[in-house]
Amino acid sequence: MIKRTAFNFSTIFEILIWVFYVALYKYSYLIENSGLQRIPGNDFPYPMICLFGICSTLPIIPYYRWAIPKLLHLQKYIAVILITVVYFIFMTPYVNMFLSWIFKQFTYGSPVYAYFDRQYNGFFSDWNLIMTDTIAFLSIAFSRFSYQNEVMRHKVETDHLKLQLDLLKGQLQPHFLFNTLNSLYGMSLIQSKDTSRFILLLSQMMQYILYDCSQEEVPLSEEVNFLKGYFEIEQKKFPDASIRFNVPETIPAVKMPPLLFLPLIENAFKHGRHKLENNAGVTAELMVDQQVLFFKIENEMLPSQPLKNSRGGIGLVNIRKRLALYYQGKHNLQIQELNGIYKVNLSITLK
Repeated sequence: MIKRTAFNFSTIFEILIWVFYVALYKYSYLIENSGLQRIPGNDFPYPMICLFGICSTLPIIPYYRWAIPKLLHLQKYIAVILITVVYFIFMTPYVNMFLSWIFKQFTYGSPVYAYFDRQYNGFFSDWNLIMTDTIAFLSIAFSRFSYQNEVMRHKVETDHLKLQLDLLKGQLQPHFLFNTLNSLYGMSLIQSKDTSRFILLLSQMMQYILYDCSQEEVPLSEEVNFLKGYFEIEQKKFPDASIRFNVPETIPAVKMPPLLFLPLIENAFKHGRHKLENNAGVTAELMVDQQVLFFKIENEMLPSQPLKNSRGGIGLVNIRKRLALYYQGKHNLQIQELNGIYKVNLSITLK
C-alpha cells in the first residue's frame, strides 16, 4: 500500500526549482543582462538583484499551486492555456515594472539603480526568462496535479479495501456465534457442571470479537488465546476425541488480521469424523519462524465428504479473499485430502 509522506516528490521538485532556478539561475541571468560589472572575489555582489528575481517570481505561486491543478482536475485544458498566456505574457511585464519602481526607491545612488530604472521605463521583461519561467512552473503544476491524483486514487483504494475487509469480518462473527451456541446448547442438554464456566469463556471470546477485532490487526498472542478458548469448548463438547492445538510457550510480538484462522478451524470441526468416532480428532499447530507464520490443521473426514464440498463454504471463501487482500503474493495456502485426512497448510510472510 502506498503511504503519503510529508515530503513527496512534487514538494521536493518545487524546492529544487526555487533554490537552483529562482535563487541561483535567475540571479546570474539578471546580472549577466544588467550591464553590471562582476566584482572579483565577491560571489554575491548584488543581493538586491537576487531579491528582485525572487519577488518577481512570487506572484506565480497562485498560478502553479492552485489555478493550474484546479483547472487540470476539471479537465479545462483551454483555460490552462489562456491563464498561462495571461500570467506570463500580459501580467509579468506589469509585475516587473511595479517591482522595478519599488526597488528604485531603495537603491538610489547604488550601481543597481540604473538597472531598475531601465526596467521601469522600458516596460519590458526578458522573453527568454518568461519562457523558462513558464516551463519551470508548469512542470511543478503538473507534478502537483499528478501527486494529488495519486493520493486520491490511493484513498479510494484504501477505503474500498477497508470496506471489503469489514464485510468479510462481519461474516465471521455471526458464523462463530452460531456454532458456539450450538456447542453450549449440547452441554446444557446433559446438564454439564462446566456449562457456566464455558458461558463465561464464550463471553470473553465474544468480547474479543466485538471490540478487539474492530482493529485492522491484533497481537498474535491475543489471537492464540482466542483460538485456545475455541479448542477448549470443542474438547468439552467431544471429551473422547483427540483435539489438540499446539503453540510455542512464547508467542512472538507480531500482529496479524483478527480471526484469520477461524474459518479453517471451524471447517475442520464441522467436517471432522470425531463427531461419529471417539478416537478421531482434530490437530492444529501454529508457529513463527524468521517472520514467517506457519499454521496447519488436519482432521479425519466424515464418510462421503468430497474435497470440493468442504472447500466451498462461506468460511473458506472468506479466508481466501482476506489472504488476497492482506498478503497478496506473501502467502501460500494448500488444501489437500489424502486417505480420508483433510489437511490445510498456510504460510504467511509477515514482513
